[in-house]
Amino acid sequence: MIAIPKKVADRLGKEVARFQPVLKGAKDRDVNESDTVTIIADMLATVFGFDKYTEITSEQAIRGTYCDLAVKLDGKVKYLVEVKAIGLDLKENHLRQAVNYGVNEGIQWVVLTNGVDWQVYSLKFERPVSWDLVTSFNILELNPRHGEEQDKLFLLCREGLGKAAIEVYHERIQSVNRFVIGAIIRTDAVLEVIRRELRRSAPGLKIATDEIAKIVSSDVLKREVAEGELADKAWAKVKKSTGKVLRKRNGKPSEVPADGQTVEPQEQVCAGAAEATEEQ
Repeated sequence: MIAIPKKVADRLGKEVARFQPVLKGAKDRDVNESDTVTIIADMLATVFGFDKYTEITSEQAIRGTYCDLAVKLDGKVKYLVEVKAIGLDLKENHLRQAVNYGVNEGIQWVVLTNGVDWQVYSLKFERPVSWDLVTSFNILELNPRHGEEQDKLFLLCREGLGKAAIEVYHERIQSVNRFVIGAIIRTDAVLEVIRRELRRSAPGLKIATDEIAKIVSSDVLKREVAEGELADKAWAKVKKSTGKVLRKRNGKPSEVPADGQTVEPQEQVCAGAAEATEEQ
């Protein structure tokens, strides 16, 4: 993660703590969307560090309508903020409204919030359009002086945008998550290492990597990690990267184990898995 400047960390700790009772009071009064937008605009200025008069606007026209708030740096919109009344739960149709705004303007980052709950998304401009949840947090529940909590807040800060913190964070969560790790475990290279270690602990054991793969998928990994859309995307990502590694290393010597199957030396297999992870 990108280091947060002390000045920014101090500001986050102080200003989030100041806004927590403000938000709680607004929620207790069940204020409307317009009043919630006013609070969010103040937060963007005092918590996240933007100039209220030049870098925060509610006049960003999109296909004949206006998004609630847009954050600009050097005249360019960095992210859009779709605000709902503080008493409303954030729902799928609210997200689709925010996504539509981002797609129509070609803006990758959109924020959906009711003041208390914040959701940050990255849009993928493909057909059909898709999006990833980058992070989410509840302002009333977080500790504004805790490092991990501040990391999330920093993504939306003026200083964070200047350091491309949101891009770095998004890339990391795409590469380091349970689905990608689960996919790596199911690659031929890792399964071969497991097979070799099993044979080492039980000399003479006959076991195929296919059998190990079934055990890993059905009994070792949680089903949600090995199955479903996110698991499939992670598998495709890992297979693509490991394929690059194997092509780069084509022609290097292999060893032949006792049962006659040709495999790569253990050191090379582990290195290949590590390289695959690094390239993602």
